[in-house]
Amino acid sequence: MDTTGVERPSHAETIAPHGGERVDLLLPPAQAERASEEARHLPKIEVGRRELHDLEMLAVGALSPLRGFMGEKDYHSVLEEAHLSNGLVWSIPVTLSVDEAGAKRIGGASQVALFSDGEPIARLEVDQVYRRDREKEAQAVFRTTDTAHPGVKALHAAGDFVVAGDVSVIRLPEHTTFAKYRLTPAQTRAAFTERGWRTVVGFQTRNPVHRAHEYLQKCAMEIVDGLLLHPLVGETKDDDVPADVRMRCYEILFENYYPRDRAMMSVFPAAMRYAGPKEAIWHAIARKNYGCTHFIVGRDHAGVGSYYGTYDAQRIFDDFEPDELGITPLFFEHSFYCVKCEQMASPKTCPHGDEERVILSGTKVREMLRAGQKPPMEFSRPEVAQILIDAMQEDPREQDVDPRGLASPGNGGEGGS
Repeated sequence: MDTTGVERPSHAETIAPHGGERVDLLLPPAQAERASEEARHLPKIEVGRRELHDLEMLAVGALSPLRGFMGEKDYHSVLEEAHLSNGLVWSIPVTLSVDEAGAKRIGGASQVALFSDGEPIARLEVDQVYRRDREKEAQAVFRTTDTAHPGVKALHAAGDFVVAGDVSVIRLPEHTTFAKYRLTPAQTRAAFTERGWRTVVGFQTRNPVHRAHEYLQKCAMEIVDGLLLHPLVGETKDDDVPADVRMRCYEILFENYYPRDRAMMSVFPAAMRYAGPKEAIWHAIARKNYGCTHFIVGRDHAGVGSYYGTYDAQRIFDDFEPDELGITPLFFEHSFYCVKCEQMASPKTCPHGDEERVILSGTKVREMLRAGQKPPMEFSRPEVAQILIDAMQEDPREQDVDPRGLASPGNGGEGGS
């Protein structure tokens, strides 16, 4: 790392970070201790849970080359052009919200302290405070202004104003969950180098991995050196399968069905936006920063409801030149087990009709799990089904999870949105 807090890519690494530099915004211990004391005398902003996830992503370089929360010029450039003002591809604004009282409290201060649960976590060099354009942001990012959309709903719950500027992170909020899997981009890149991987495919998921997803991952593994299963563990909808349940599903799969020298798992600390196509681009950029050279994009990636077309998240990649993104997307259709083919397949390889395919509705899967019945092993590994059954029996609230997250017959890279 040089004196500017930027780490240049090593020739041994798989791929250069987005924009050519990987940012590290965590202060060294001595500086962090001093900054923590100074922060108590600055105007304070309490950071919400969703923006805490963005702060962690910024801190570790997952959102390189961003060094803080976006200013107004970049904000509007991203909404209008899906590029930063310097021309670099970027599809979703990364902002820090404040309400009107918070904006007044900042006043003309040059620095503010970011707090979580009463403790200072970062210092922000105030560049500007500006008003958010909710209607424009909702339409540009989510393709809708409907407040029934979870992303639009979260946007409307955010403050009217945005404070922009570079951040220096004192400490990340305590993350005891999934500690051994909470690898930074520097750590995943080092792990790839240690394994001798030059090409790595990333798989984004916020749901349990079923046979269809496993099939897509292993198809991709045939053409690259390794797989990074990268489940999102930040804020999601209340009816999504809880992260701790999902992690148990992933662990049992890795224990029994994945080659240890060809696959690894790390958690992705982002919050879900449910922004469909725009989020597919954002997810790909972040995985590029983690060192992935390829990224799986299946049907309805980051989708919700009927706001996006089935393959819109794949088509949006045509809007950018390949060298603008740098990372290679791998597009897959839905997959399934075909009884007649006697194997996993997709419409690209299987000539048979739905009557020959093991496809279950989300409602049917949820009914089976509630009753303690495992779906067919051609649909879900029995070990995964048992974990979901146990979770439902342990916590009745988990009986109300989104059934698509339990069924997700054949979705790719979003693992069953």
